[in-house]
Amino acid sequence: MKSARERMDIISAYRDVGTYRGAAAISGTTPKTVKRVIARHESGDGVPARAPREHNYDVVTELVAERIEKTKGRITAKRLLPAARAAGYEGSARNLRRLVAERKALWRNDNHRGRRPAVWSPGEHLVIDWGVLGGLHVFCAVLAWCRVRFVRFAHDERAETTLALLAECFETLGGVPGVVLADRMGCLKGGVVANRVVPTGEYVRFAAHHGFRPDFCEAADPESKGIVENLVGYAKTDLMIPGSDGSGDPFTDLAAANTAAAAWCVEVNAAMHSEICAVPTERLIIERELLAPLPSLRASIGAVLTRKVDRLSCVRFGSARYSVPVALIGTQIRLRVDHDRSLAIIAGPGEGTLVAEHQLVAPGQASINDDHYGGPRPAPRRAVRPKTQPEKAFCALGPVAEAFLTGAAAAGNTRLGPELSELNTLAAAHGEQVFLDALSRAVAFGRWRAADVRSILAAGAGTPQPTTAGDALVLELPRVPTRPLSDYALRTTTRGTS
Repeated sequence: MKSARERMDIISAYRDVGTYRGAAAISGTTPKTVKRVIARHESGDGVPARAPREHNYDVVTELVAERIEKTKGRITAKRLLPAARAAGYEGSARNLRRLVAERKALWRNDNHRGRRPAVWSPGEHLVIDWGVLGGLHVFCAVLAWCRVRFVRFAHDERAETTLALLAECFETLGGVPGVVLADRMGCLKGGVVANRVVPTGEYVRFAAHHGFRPDFCEAADPESKGIVENLVGYAKTDLMIPGSDGSGDPFTDLAAANTAAAAWCVEVNAAMHSEICAVPTERLIIERELLAPLPSLRASIGAVLTRKVDRLSCVRFGSARYSVPVALIGTQIRLRVDHDRSLAIIAGPGEGTLVAEHQLVAPGQASINDDHYGGPRPAPRRAVRPKTQPEKAFCALGPVAEAFLTGAAAAGNTRLGPELSELNTLAAAHGEQVFLDALSRAVAFGRWRAADVRSILAAGAGTPQPTTAGDALVLELPRVPTRPLSDYALRTTTRGTS
């Protein structure tokens, strides 16, 4: 079948020469084809609609769509092939993979996660992670707001190595941030209880010495620390390159590796960062004022532009991000800058509909409307999710038990998991209300072990219950008349002589 362009060329040639044979010679086709095209054109008939082509996987299309919906788009074609064979599919595995890919794409279009971009505050977060390439371990850290990067190499990823490099990072930055966000590293993790990561005692002491709060990402959630994951990949591709001698190892010894890493950090931190559109070392001067001190001892205006909404439900304009409703992810929208320096975001054909409006922000900044994401940004919270039977029995006691569990995990009680059975036994022996009163007292005074709760129960109800100080007692004293100082002078007496 001729394309529309070829049909137009045939019609134009026929108008020029007036004969089928001449038009066929010009167009490189046969006179019969020219006659058929001209006849169809003169009769006003359009191109007949092409009937949809049948596929050998049409019999299992509904089955594939159902399984993809049930597994939230995670099932693979390899897992679906036996079920498809049983349902009558006789095609190849390749055709089934094509069908599964198409259906997964349709499912993702209707089930966007709707993630929002991270908004960092100065002096708040330092994100750290480890990477490995060619047997060489690389420690990476990013100060989130100013994007200053820190990279060093090591032979292992033990706790002492990690803490030493973290202390060196603080010295390089010239201060200590408020929170250090890490992956669930085995060297810093003492255990996990009800999805709460219990840091090791050594890490807790290190954090208390430097004055920061240790935090851990959710399990299997790389998006929560993508800022440092990108740095690990960047270091692998730009710094950890094969040696000039043709060997697979980029560096011959650790000292040379760390020297090269320090020079590389100076280079990349002095260059313009593509995300914040600023030089990280210059922004560090501002952020350093908000960092805690190091311990004394080292332990286009007026134009209408078209943009595609990304997976963060944002569009970029002038090197800044502006949020739009989550339902518009993956669609094309238009941007218009009004006279009052506001950015109007329009969706839909023709005049379209105004879906969002923002004030222009500086390059590298983000203007986020919480309504576009279904409400205000939730506070970060690691939910208590009991899994084992002792955890479920203990958490069933209520908010006091959850508060005790959260405080014990933050204090680094690595024996918290085994001690839950002992705490459940104490609750059964003394009664739920008496045990909850003792547990509340343990939470108030920061006592996080089962032996502490047992001591409180043994002391009974006769223990003092300290309360917070009340308002100052102010009394109005009575007024008295004042006397001059002359009233207090010593008076001399004259004795008579005889």
